[in-house]
Amino acid sequence: MMQKESGTTSDGGADAFAADLLRGHTDTIVLGVLRREDRYGFEIYKAIRDATGGDYEIKEATLYAAYRRLVKDGLVEAYWGDESQGGRRKYYRITDAGRAVYRRNVDAWVVTRRTIDSLLDLKGS
Repeated sequence: MMQKESGTTSDGGADAFAADLLRGHTDTIVLGVLRREDRYGFEIYKAIRDATGGDYEIKEATLYAAYRRLVKDGLVEAYWGDESQGGRRKYYRITDAGRAVYRRNVDAWVVTRRTIDSLLDLKGS
């Protein structure tokens, strides 16, 4: 089943809920991809899609809005690559501030997930 960012999938409500949760973490997802290495825009899109085995894709327009926001907020730097491998591409690099925000957001997600698991009794307690 393909789960798109818009939440339009065959399972209806549950998939829309999951897509909404993921959409709220787009910036953190992008920062997570960039913490490994600098990448250009479409490469980030492919990394996200491939990490989920193609089950989740973020619309390119949503990603490019995230890139602009992350640059504006100082969490990512943008620079132009050379033209040695075809057209010139804009690359993105995570900053130290971006790494700190990424760690904070992941920590908050872990606490949130633990709380939701407890509330839903998923731990079998």
